[in-house]
Amino acid sequence: MDIVISGGGTGGHIYPALALIKEIKRHEPGSRVLYIGTEKGLESEIVPKEGIPFESVYITGFKRSLSFENVKTIMRFFKATRRAKRLIREFKPDVVVGTGGYVCGPVVYAASSLGIPTLIHEQNVIPGLTNKFLSRYADRVAVTFSGSASYFPQGKTVVTGNPRATEVAHADGRAGLVSLHVPSGKKYVLIVGGSRGAKAINEAVIQMAPKLCDYPAYHFIYVTGEVHYDKTMEAIKNQGGVPENMTIRPFIYNMPEVLAGIDLIVNRAGASFLAEITALGLPSILIPSPYVTNNHQEKNGRWLEEQGASRVITESQLNGSLLLAEIDAILRDSARVDRMRQAAKALGQPNAATLIYKELQAITCP
Repeated sequence: MDIVISGGGTGGHIYPALALIKEIKRHEPGSRVLYIGTEKGLESEIVPKEGIPFESVYITGFKRSLSFENVKTIMRFFKATRRAKRLIREFKPDVVVGTGGYVCGPVVYAASSLGIPTLIHEQNVIPGLTNKFLSRYADRVAVTFSGSASYFPQGKTVVTGNPRATEVAHADGRAGLVSLHVPSGKKYVLIVGGSRGAKAINEAVIQMAPKLCDYPAYHFIYVTGEVHYDKTMEAIKNQGGVPENMTIRPFIYNMPEVLAGIDLIVNRAGASFLAEITALGLPSILIPSPYVTNNHQEKNGRWLEEQGASRVITESQLNGSLLLAEIDAILRDSARVDRMRQAAKALGQPNAATLIYKELQAITCP
């Protein structure tokens, strides 16, 4: 299967694409892949490092309010579509996949206009503008959560989960904990604000730190993000030092293994992250970023909370005392932990990449 895949802007669109590419290669090692993104997105750095051929188109996103900039965006869209058509004609793919971000707009639209089978994947509970637009042209719409299905045309929409989940479903949790040199026999809490960290979460954990010694049954693993590490360490040391039941790291490179070994996660509510924790059946406290388009992180988090898998705290509510109280309220109630695990597991799809691969087979070999 020769495939053109497009997804960009953030890791939430890129890493599912890479997971899907791995799955296709696992089934069909001779498959050719071309990734089309933008030069300014993270994909221009991440994808070439994976040894995947990369091309770019120039496109920007629409403003949600009336703006002359939207006129320029329409012009860029048609120009990007023409370039995407040229790239697709030269590559001759069997199928074209879009995993999110506005770059998918011209790429998937170009493929559809050329009569090439297309699939788009929606990671968030509430779809973005690009996928809503593309759903009219795509042959298949794959969604991570069942709550998204009603936003797309019936008959072409399938609930598959997120391909990123496949990479964590069989991770070795014991190896993850050993790699961090944490003591055994504890309940483990992982606190992380995304790959780059989050200032609000860091501030809350700094407030919590002096009180952690009152909770010896728990071990707190705290990932600050590279840019916040030095300042955070200094602040905690000035308050009396790092508690014995706390491990602090600027970044964790083996995150799937660490996730598989913990009892509770505190994090943002990005789509790829939620796919990982639901695949593992991991209880969570979610602190959605208020700085994302269409406030989709809070909508993601509220969906999990409604299903009983999570507890949502907004940034406006967040402080160290509240966060520590919520962590303790969950972990000291084993029945609640079990309910949250079951609810999260019910939402997860550890075989997501395989399910999407099967959909690709179906639309290329009807």
